[in-house]
Amino acid sequence: MTTDHISPAGAIKADSPAGKYLMDKGVGRVDFNSYGSRRGNHEIMIRGTFANIRLRNQLLDDVEGSYTRDFSNDAGSQSFIFDAAENYREAGTALVAIAGKEYGSGSSRDWAAKGTSLLGIKVVIAESFERIHRSNLIGMGVLPLQFPQGQTAASLGLDGTEEFDFTGIEELNSGNTPKTVHVVAKPTLHSAAGKSVVKFDAIVRIDTPGEADYFRNGGILQYVLRSLVA
Repeated sequence: MTTDHISPAGAIKADSPAGKYLMDKGVGRVDFNSYGSRRGNHEIMIRGTFANIRLRNQLLDDVEGSYTRDFSNDAGSQSFIFDAAENYREAGTALVAIAGKEYGSGSSRDWAAKGTSLLGIKVVIAESFERIHRSNLIGMGVLPLQFPQGQTAASLGLDGTEEFDFTGIEELNSGNTPKTVHVVAKPTLHSAAGKSVVKFDAIVRIDTPGEADYFRNGGILQYVLRSLVA
């Protein structure tokens, strides 16, 4: 999962959430231009996050593009990632992203972390992280967690239909960075019949005291502003 998959890039499609937003604002298709040209507009960039046309969300079967299943309603139907995220925001539900190896590899795009945070994703659990993107996530207040050595979402039986509880990260408030946090993934009404609770200790990838300060404050911007006020 690269930053090319995560961060908006390339042309804006008319049937995408970003394209629909522009049309609602009276912008003609010929003037859409690219995500890169509109990277100062967070309304466009958040709608383009995870919008790569080759992205395959494993909550769906062989579907490419910016889609997921929206469990905020009883149907759990296919939806644009942005639209589902907005529904979860209205319901007050924070989100989790589950990924594989070298999450965030590729070019260091700041919007890959910004868009993730703006979608309401609070935690990313991956097998491993690309160094810069991991740090950028922390700077945006997103917690990077790593599966235990040798474990993956598949080996633990996670499929994305779960609700997650995380305990132990509160230790940051005492000035210590915990090595692990305890994760409990509970099946929901949308999970397969017979699915059981999954428990494991995830590795906390807050690797430096500075990163701990950023995350404790909710991100680097909050940290800087509070430092200036102090």
